[in-house]
Amino acid sequence: MSGPMRIAVLVSGGGRSLENLAEAIARGEIDGSLVLVVASTPKAFALERARRLSIPAIVLDPERKLGPEEYSRDLFAAIGAHAADVVVLAGFLRLLRIPPAWLGRVLNIHPSLLPAFGGKGFYGERVHRAVLEAGVKETGCTVHYVDNEYDHGPVVLQRRIDVLPGDTVESLAARVFEEEKIALPEGLRRHASRRASA
Repeated sequence: MSGPMRIAVLVSGGGRSLENLAEAIARGEIDGSLVLVVASTPKAFALERARRLSIPAIVLDPERKLGPEEYSRDLFAAIGAHAADVVVLAGFLRLLRIPPAWLGRVLNIHPSLLPAFGGKGFYGERVHRAVLEAGVKETGCTVHYVDNEYDHGPVVLQRRIDVLPGDTVESLAARVFEEEKIALPEGLRRHASRRASA
């Protein structure tokens, strides 16, 4: 399958990666369009960004009444209804069950060098705090295909940075995010080239 990607983005927070993707598409760095934003909470500021960017957005199961199976069924039904063909998890905090037809079409960006500092409970500042407490010399970010475990699945690419003496959670998070801004568009380009050759 070729042609521009139709991308759905799943969010739980501020939506900086969503904005980054929109900017990369506008600059012509990604051959695609953002066709849907799905938020796990109505409090996600990403919804405001989606509104500003004129991207259709929905909040799915804000009361968290659905288990992973039912949630994923409703989620992928909504994604299918918007004719998306690739899904990006951008700071999305719910566990999904990926339908067989979607395996290899769902990408996640994680703010560490997986498998280090990944898994349930490792998100946002918690990741960077754990990196600093562990005393490791480098960290970075990982783009990977999503399977049915947290922060698991085939790695598409990683970008690395040194952990500097005197780094704080905030300074480390800021530098890792600069790498994420490069890594996520690159991950989508690599996915597109695989898709074109499939």
